[in-house]
Order: sequence, then structure tokens, then C-alpha cells
Amino acid sequence: MSNRAAEPNESVCPYCGVGCGIRYDADRESAVGWNGPVNTRGELCPKGAAAWDVVEHDERLTTPLVRVNGRLAEATWDEAFDRIEREFSRVVADHGPDSVFFFSSSNCTNEENYLLQKAARALGTNNIDNCARLCHASTVAAMGDRFGAGAMTNSLSDLGEADVFLVTGANPAEQHPVIFRSYLLPALKSGTTMIHVDPRENQTTKAADIHLPVKPGFDIPLLNAMAAVVVEQRLVDEAFVAERTTGFEALREHLSGLDIDAEAERAGVDPADLRAAARAYGEAGRAAIFTGMGMSQHHYGTDNVQALINLPLLTGNVGKAGTGVNPLRGQNNVQGAGDVGALPNVLPGYRPVTDDDARAAVADVWGFEPPALPGLTEVEATHRFGDEVRAAYVFGENPAVTEPNANRVREAFEALDFCVVHDVFPTETAEFADVVLPGSVWAEKSGTVTNTDRQVIRMNRNVAPPGDARADLDILREFAARVAGLDAPATPEGVFDELRLVTPIYAGMSYEGIGTGSQRWPFPVGATEGTAILHADAFESGSKTAPFRVVEHVDPADPVADGELALITGRVLQHFNSGALTRRSGVLMRMRGEDSLQIHPDDAAARGIEDGAAVRVENDRGGVTVAAEVTPAVRRGTVFATFHYADPLVNRLTGDALDPVAKIPEYKHSAVRVTVEPEVAAGD
Repeated sequence: MSNRAAEPNESVCPYCGVGCGIRYDADRESAVGWNGPVNTRGELCPKGAAAWDVVEHDERLTTPLVRVNGRLAEATWDEAFDRIEREFSRVVADHGPDSVFFFSSSNCTNEENYLLQKAARALGTNNIDNCARLCHASTVAAMGDRFGAGAMTNSLSDLGEADVFLVTGANPAEQHPVIFRSYLLPALKSGTTMIHVDPRENQTTKAADIHLPVKPGFDIPLLNAMAAVVVEQRLVDEAFVAERTTGFEALREHLSGLDIDAEAERAGVDPADLRAAARAYGEAGRAAIFTGMGMSQHHYGTDNVQALINLPLLTGNVGKAGTGVNPLRGQNNVQGAGDVGALPNVLPGYRPVTDDDARAAVADVWGFEPPALPGLTEVEATHRFGDEVRAAYVFGENPAVTEPNANRVREAFEALDFCVVHDVFPTETAEFADVVLPGSVWAEKSGTVTNTDRQVIRMNRNVAPPGDARADLDILREFAARVAGLDAPATPEGVFDELRLVTPIYAGMSYEGIGTGSQRWPFPVGATEGTAILHADAFESGSKTAPFRVVEHVDPADPVADGELALITGRVLQHFNSGALTRRSGVLMRMRGEDSLQIHPDDAAARGIEDGAAVRVENDRGGVTVAAEVTPAVRRGTVFATFHYADPLVNRLTGDALDPVAKIPEYKHSAVRVTVEPEVAAGD
């Protein structure tokens, strides 16, 4: 350990959205769990246990860097901020406030994200977004449309009352392991049935009673067929449909025209298995849905989730314990970043920027009215770099690795007039920066984050940032003052007190009240606690009813030609997102040091590919070389790789067609050619 003095203060794991409590342990000189609001026994997954590795890593950024004569050189904070102030002022003066774009961070606190979105709006633009755009934007859009809120409908603690779990496009055993082991597995051992919809067999599948290995891109035929079985078998909750829904007759007519077995075969699953899954869900006294990026990351991802929502409305599985639709969120504060307004179309609390009353209410607190025109999403913005968008501030994200069509993204960053990267390591995105600001990791900051089931939890600093690095909130306060003329509160508690005033779903919370526990939204003024189960008597939209939607199948944007395979990307237990943090952990790299391409034995044999062989995976967007993992766990015609590694950078292959509603890219279906990598001749 360095000479920085550390204290064992309660904080929150920086990785997935579960919200596990962690802190520094001096005896072990590592992170350990504490009995937090979610990991009530202090349990951690491998990533959480290795979280201290990044705190003491020798590649940490410890001083500002400014590009001079094409190279990044060490600078003082004043030199860095002088450059930022000058360049942002020039770009805005020459091209207007919508010529700048802000990448907010789903890995940082509510207070930090709130301050950055406020600064953007003080500057005169709604051009701010966070990585929710790349993972659950379509889920949020569909659930917001139907229910009035895009978050988990239920709490983790009540979901164990379900008779059936329908897990679709998610792999909680590996991606949210504490949720799986502490909340789902006990229910499964007590008799809860689990249906798993996923093109691959994985650790979640091993615990499932029914596996539907859906063909990538064909979720809507599968979900429509399941809904048709529910109607055909008279499993509809007629009282709930009559009292709490609209549009049932139109949906019934649509479903009556479906050939259920043909739709199952179209989706690539056995019709008998699909019927069994639909009956299990429809007959359950209580059935809970868990959904993930396998559903959302399509150019029709919003339609996917719209089709999914029909199932709980048909069966009355909304508004009570052990039911609902429960997105498993990715980063530790992706929920909170959206809650506090780090999105281009909504203000804090998900009030539309187009709402005159909402803007006026915010103006009463801020002293200025935010702009009324929705901003660009992050993928839309990178498509406009060098043209409409001339400058960018990248806070705690690595879009050069995480955005689709990565070769195009890198060209886009090169086209910017000016780029600031605010981060803790020299990421792949920092290669394009004009100024790099050294920030703070989880153990070096205080504030709040909001986990996947809407619990707001406090982080507390364990150690000071290294060298000349600064706390993220202090950096953002100076940026907001210099560039946007804002005088922000100096402490996380002060910022939290302000954000509550403009975020109605947080309005009744208090920093002190959260303490070492949590408070859950919605928590209105005057309430004694938050609401655990949403939509019990009325939906968050304010309506007693939610509409059914007739959803038609949409083909993938990147169709597979003869000889090609469908590439899907995803996560594994040991790593996270771009890998900027987890690839710097010796423990995690020993557990999984390199990527592989899962390919079915039949597809491998047809191409002369042996297990472990180097293969070339390519399409018109780019190519990568990776080791083949020949396994029947992935369905025929499909290959799987992660997006955690800078080499191979699999997002060179993914397409950037966008969902028309949520603007999310299609990561879950990219046509690729897979061949044995030719051996390089000696001397070449």
C-alpha cells in the first residue's frame, strides 16, 4: 500500500447495479463487503473483492495532461482549466451551445452527474447522455410509455415470493451474481420455476427449468407466441385486464391470427417448450420478469420490451409482490444518472425538457431556464463530431471502446476541435483528448448512487486521491464555475440537498436519513419511506390503466448472408464494460486474461475451426483475431464474444443502426464471417 492513509468507511461497489456495500480492510489491504442494504451478509462477487486493485494501480492518472505539439504533457490544474475555459468559450461563441456534447458517467455519483447536467444546461444545451443509452434505453422508453416509470417495478426483497421467474435476455448468475445467489437462488431452491430465454446456455441456464434458446433478433415472435398461448389457454386475468388495461380486444385479435408453432419455429425454439413456458408463466399465482441487454440492445429494442410488457398485463402480474418487470441495470449508478437528468430529453426526475411547467419549476431553483429542445444522444452525437458537434467532455466513460462501429467512432473523435477526458486511467478515449483531468475512483469519493431496485445508497471516502488527482466533484465544480458560471455547493450533501428540490421522486429523502442504509424512490415530500412495489393501485403515469400494444416483428438491421454467422456480445463474471478498470486487476486477469469467440461445433466443423485456434472475425466495418471456443452452449448460426477487451476490440464489428425511439444501437446482432486465421510466414 502507498503512504496514503485509508479508513474502513462504508462505500458501494463501482461495478454492476446491484449496489453491494464494500470498504477498505487494512488487515487484508483489499476491499471487503459490509452488511449493506443489498448484500445483507456482506457477500461480494469477484469484481467487488478485487475493487481495491484499481485504487493503488501504478497506471493511475495523477496529474493533468495538456496536448502540446501533438503530445500530451503534464500541466498544472490552472493550465488545464485555462485551456478548457478558452476552448469551450471559443467553440460556443463560434458554433453555438449545441456544438458541445457531454458524456456523463453511470459509474459516478448522483451529485457528480447532477452537477454536470446542470452545467450543460446552464451553457444552453441538452446535449448530455450516459451509457444507459447503450444498455437499457429501450427498456426505459417502453416501460416509461406503458407504466410511467422505466425502473424495476418491484424490490429485490419481495421477488422471492414469485412462483415463476421469466428471465429474458439476462444472465444474472454471471452479470449480477449477488442478486442471483442471495435473492433468486433461494427461491429456486424453494420451488420457484425459472424460464430462461437466451441464445446461449450459461450459468443462469443451468438453474433454469425451461430454456428457450431464441434466435438472435427474433424475440418478438417468441413473446407474441407466448402471449397467444396465454390467451388460447384462457390464462388471462380477466378482472385485472378489465380494471387496469386498455386495448385488449385489438391485441386479442392480433394474437388469434398467429400460428403459435410457426412463430416458435421462426424464433428458433421448440414449440412444445414455448407452450410449456407460456403455461408456466400464465398459471403462476405470481410471476416476475427479469430483463436485460439481450432484449434491449436491438434496433427495435423498444418494440421487444413492448411485446414483453403485454405478458404481465395479460396475467395481472403487476403491482404486487413477486411480480412485475424488473430490468437488471448494468453500472453501479446507471439508474441514478438517469434519475438526476443526465439524459438529453429529460430533466431531473424524468420530466421532459419540452414540458413548460417542468422547466419553470427547475428555473425557480437554478435561477435560469434550461433549453426546451431535446439534445442529441451519445451515438447521434459521435455521428456528428467534427460537423455539428465540435467539442466534447467525456466524464468517466470510454466510448472509443464501448460504442458500436468503433473504427468510425475513433475517426469521429479525431474530427473534434477539442476534447476533454476526465478519468482515472489513460483509457483508449484519452488518446484523442486535448486535456486529460485525473479524477477519483470509488474509494476516493463520497456521495450517493442508486441501485437497480431504486435504492439510494451513500458512498463514503476511504482514502484521498493519489498525487495531484482531485475528487470528481471538485473537478466538476471548477468546470461548472469556469465554463458555465455556476456556483455549486461544495459538498456532496449540499449538492444532494439541491438535487432533491428539482427531482420529485427524491424530494422526501435526506442525506442523513440514508445514513448507512438506503432510501428508495419514489419518496415524495412528507412520506416516511419510499415505495417498494410500483403500480399497485395506479401506474406511475398517474393513470389507473396501462395500454396493450400490438407489436410486429422487425428483422435485424444487419441480415446474415449465406456463410455468415450472427455475432452477439455480452459480459462475463470477471470483467466489466470496456475493461478499463477490471483489466487492471491482476486477480481478475488471472481469472480471465483474454477473450474468446464461442462457436457451435457444427459451425466450427464447417469452417475447419478447432477449439483454441486463432480465428479471424470480420465484416465490412472491421475485423479482429481471437481464439475460438468450440462449445454447444451457443446455438448454431451464432457466435458470442465480450466487449471487455481493447484487443480484440469486438465493437469494431458491431453496427450502429439505432432504435427509432430509444436511439440504442444493435449490439446483439451483427453479421460476421469467421475463418481460420492464416499463419504468418516466418520473417513476415
